[in-house]
Amino acid sequence: MTREEYADLLLPNVKHDYNYYEELYPERNLKEGAMVTRYAPSPTGFIHIGALYTAFICSKMARQSEGVFYLRIEDTDQKRTIDDGVNKIIEDLSKFNIKFDEGFTKDGDKGNYGPYMQSQRKDIYQAYAKKLIIEDKAYPCFCSEEDGKKDRETQESKKERLGYYGKWAKCRNLTMEEAIEKINNGEKYIIRLKSPGDFNKRFTFKDCVKGKSELPENDEDFIIIKSDGLPTYHFAHAIDDHLMHTTHIIRSDEWYPSVPKHTQLFVMLGFKVPKYAHISPLMIEDNGTRRKISKRKDPEAAVSFYHQKGIPNEAIMLYLETVANSNFELWLEQNKDKDPDEFVLDFKKMSTGGTLFDYDKLINISKNYISKLTAEEVYELALQHAKLYDKDFADLLEKHQDYSIKIFNIERQQKKPRKDIAYFSDVKNQTWYMYDELFNPEIYEWQNIKDRVEQELIINTYLNEYYNVEDDKNTWFNKMQDLANKLGYAGDMKAYKENPENYKGNITDVSMVLRVSLTSKSMTPDLYDIMRLLGLDRMKKRAKMSLQ
Repeated sequence: MTREEYADLLLPNVKHDYNYYEELYPERNLKEGAMVTRYAPSPTGFIHIGALYTAFICSKMARQSEGVFYLRIEDTDQKRTIDDGVNKIIEDLSKFNIKFDEGFTKDGDKGNYGPYMQSQRKDIYQAYAKKLIIEDKAYPCFCSEEDGKKDRETQESKKERLGYYGKWAKCRNLTMEEAIEKINNGEKYIIRLKSPGDFNKRFTFKDCVKGKSELPENDEDFIIIKSDGLPTYHFAHAIDDHLMHTTHIIRSDEWYPSVPKHTQLFVMLGFKVPKYAHISPLMIEDNGTRRKISKRKDPEAAVSFYHQKGIPNEAIMLYLETVANSNFELWLEQNKDKDPDEFVLDFKKMSTGGTLFDYDKLINISKNYISKLTAEEVYELALQHAKLYDKDFADLLEKHQDYSIKIFNIERQQKKPRKDIAYFSDVKNQTWYMYDELFNPEIYEWQNIKDRVEQELIINTYLNEYYNVEDDKNTWFNKMQDLANKLGYAGDMKAYKENPENYKGNITDVSMVLRVSLTSKSMTPDLYDIMRLLGLDRMKKRAKMSLQ
């Protein structure tokens, strides 16, 4: 039996040989230096913040080099694939405005290098597996899972390196006749790579992020085709990246030790080896030590966490860009009029160690982003979030649309706009006191003036003698100074500082009494604007409530 016939026996019914696919997927016509990158998730669960980070970098690198960014679904592990997992991935990435030039979509493949779902490329993988079998670079393995388990236990007991290599590769040296006999006896088999590597030798390569790197050569005869005929990740990604002409494989740092294995596979298949860029993982502080963000332990690992919080997607992407390159913040400060997308990412400026995920910094970025939105934009985004997570508040916002927009507009159209809203789940907490339907304070945050008689004097004098809805802000402030002076408080802070013993307090104390009586809060946006929105009748009602 020839090796071609042997390959046909091992992998029957393969429609085309590998040459067919080489012609089917020609080189891309791109300018020199253009990157072809991909995001290749497995539909096995929610999108991890680290995966979003990787997808962002892949997208950005391709776009800034005028290259191609594509989505490939790696679903060869059918046991772990979840229902609607692919659509969920596409939806989540769309929310963050990560756009693909090519790839799998809800409406089918987009692009000339598909199918972009690995489960639809079985024939392609088998065609290349046959090539390796014919060239005596791959072979059938009849070892069962139980055999593998026993060998691992033995390796552990002898403190030997785990894996299917050397003397542990029991099927490596089977003759074709021996293998055929086993097949005829109905024994199940997988296909393994026949590694030419030596673990005692060093494999050197240049990583785009880590720079010059050195790892042991791969000597493991790892599986390339499983018993169901589908490929392993290792085998599939090499063929796909070759045929889709990926120039840069950008992926999580956890795959770094696999570079010798993957490079070996590219070389044995006769492929050009793409460049690798391994991104440092996002880390989290845990009891004084750093560890990787965990899907199991950390709620902030899931992008749905940020959606529930109501952190704008744009703010999250801005934060991820600061994580990717530390000089982004300085660039942003120096280029305030430019689109952040104009910033050029650089592999060389990426961290080579674990990158701390700074949630507080993300919140600050979110505050800054929301502060720059118009009142109408804040209203729309707050309403969208409330419709998903707080139906009653959504109804309230819709009922009082114009009034709500005016609330959000307080201190917004000024040089330093308000930054009290950090995320949209916090809108209700920051504005509830402006709505009659929600106003039912448990406590009043009175500050320096706690005497009820004095509070009543300040409130009633202002409402009965000073308040006028027609007053502009300067007139209003002058009246507040006059009110303070009339009641024995310093309307002039300079005078108060010079002789505090001459006064009951100062204008700030007077303003605080009015602020708390109307809102119950000691910290709010501009009091003048709040009063104008509440109106005299509502202010009198609230003042009376505060004094009960």
